[in-house]
Amino acid sequence: MLGRLNHVAIAVPDLEAASVIYRDTLGAKLTQPQALPEHGVTVVFIDVGNTKIELLEPLGADSPIAAFLAKNPSGGMHHVCYEVPDIHAARDRLKKQGARILGDGEPKIGAHGKPVIFLHPKDFNGTLIELEQE
Repeated sequence: MLGRLNHVAIAVPDLEAASVIYRDTLGAKLTQPQALPEHGVTVVFIDVGNTKIELLEPLGADSPIAAFLAKNPSGGMHHVCYEVPDIHAARDRLKKQGARILGDGEPKIGAHGKPVIFLHPKDFNGTLIELEQE
């Protein structure tokens, strides 16, 4: 079911400051910030060749990553995203196996313009997993 690793997401308290560190210290090329109101975050992507790093900061007080940053004020690894060939088939299979889908269980359009779902971290060894349609 799993395809390639699409990205590793790092929650940051200050997207601009994090972008400067990645750009100036590590020499990374970053995308322009992209606000995703439906997900409550603003993101920047860094292409590292075989995958991407996603820097994300809260967009508003109701952001789903606000609680994460309250526990981890400096930021940290937030989730990993894997590609799947069919998001609906993957969701249905996971639900049958007892995995919990976050939100209402319906895919939402993610930062790459493709449907995504998130899986409860307690079902996956403490790791929040995002699945994205190939």
